[in-house]
Amino acid sequence: MKFPKPIPVLEIARKTGATLLGDESLLATGINEIHKVVPGDITFVDNRKYFRKSLESAASIIFLNEKTECPPGKALLLCDNPFEAYDSLVREHRPFRPLSASISESASIHPSSVVEPGAVIGHQVVIGRNCYIQANAYIGDHTHIGNHVIIQAGAIIGTDAFYFQKNEDGFKKWRSGGRVVIEDHVDIGAGCTINKGVSGDTVIGEGSKLDCQVHVGHGAVIGKHCLLAGQVGVGGKAILEDNVVLYGQVGVAARVRIGKGAMVSAKSGVSKDLEGGKAYFGIPAEEIRVRQRELAALRQLPGFLKKMEEPE
Repeated sequence: MKFPKPIPVLEIARKTGATLLGDESLLATGINEIHKVVPGDITFVDNRKYFRKSLESAASIIFLNEKTECPPGKALLLCDNPFEAYDSLVREHRPFRPLSASISESASIHPSSVVEPGAVIGHQVVIGRNCYIQANAYIGDHTHIGNHVIIQAGAIIGTDAFYFQKNEDGFKKWRSGGRVVIEDHVDIGAGCTINKGVSGDTVIGEGSKLDCQVHVGHGAVIGKHCLLAGQVGVGGKAILEDNVVLYGQVGVAARVRIGKGAMVSAKSGVSKDLEGGKAYFGIPAEEIRVRQRELAALRQLPGFLKKMEEPE
């Protein structure tokens, strides 16, 4: 998530009640989770085993709950509950704003695009040229849609991330400060659901096609010219490189990367990174040629066992 304008780190320390260590001249330009930070970003860490990763990341400003040496060029914000401080900033810049009309006054829709009756367009949504938004689609706040995009009836785009912080009382919901970004020439099928990122973007790459009832989790990145068949589920922060094909009911675990040009057969489960340019199937998904040998061996197993039981 990017701020409308840079915020001095001294102001952030004052607002959150944090003790500032390090460079007091820094300006924060955004806020993000540790795996997506860029220079100028704020992030947080509340577990010592992740301290080093956070301190060595590209983040310029880090909320943390233990005093430690500040790396050069960074600022540390020491506080009791880094998550609460982080979440409070997201809530400040992404406040809850209920809609009072089907199409928000702050939405920007190109005159050449068609929005059918019953579609709901949220605050700060951008819709480019020659798009077609069918009836009863929902486009949530801050979603950015490119040109020549088709979103079929009942698609739900830009819903909250499924992301919770576990505490003694159960689970605390994170404020979703990210967006959904849909690039040019994308087709979104009927009944698809696409979550916005926690603080980064969920991206559907140029030319990609999603069949009906596909789910894309928070912060996932779908590359260019990918094809996702019906009932595919892509977990949060997963990455599909360009030209990936997932057939019906494939499930992709969170944070998995599937390489360019890979194909995964129907009903497979992807639980680990897959190399590009290969075909996979099974649960867990493996290369087809490997699975075929395994299945061939299994078919011979009854005969093998029967032979073992026969007297010599």
